[in-house]
Amino acid sequence: MILRNVRISPRKARLVADLVRGLAVDEAIETTKRDVHRGSYFINKLLRSALAGALEKNMPEGLIVGTARVDEGPTIKRFRPRAQGRATSIFKRTSHIIIGLRPTK
Repeated sequence: MILRNVRISPRKARLVADLVRGLAVDEAIETTKRDVHRGSYFINKLLRSALAGALEKNMPEGLIVGTARVDEGPTIKRFRPRAQGRATSIFKRTSHIIIGLRPTK
C-alpha cells in the first residue's frame, strides 16, 4: 500500500518506519498507537489499510511488515520576508510512505 503526498518530512517519517519494519502487523499497529512521533499516525493509518486489503484478498493470518519505506514527495516552496527587503525560502517537504505485508514463513 502507498500513501502519497503526506505532509511530513521523510526524515521524520523514517523514524517510525524503522520501528515497524519486520514486526507482526498487530504488534506494529500497537507500536504506532503508543508512539509519540507525528509520523506514527500516518504509518498506523496505512498499516490498518494494508491489513484490511490483505484480509479482503484472503491472505493468511500471520502477516509481518516486509517493506516499510519512506520516499520523498514533491516539495512545496514558500517564501518568508526577512530584513532589508530580502526573502528566504521555506521548503515544506512531503513524503510517499510504502508499506508491504508478507506472510510469515
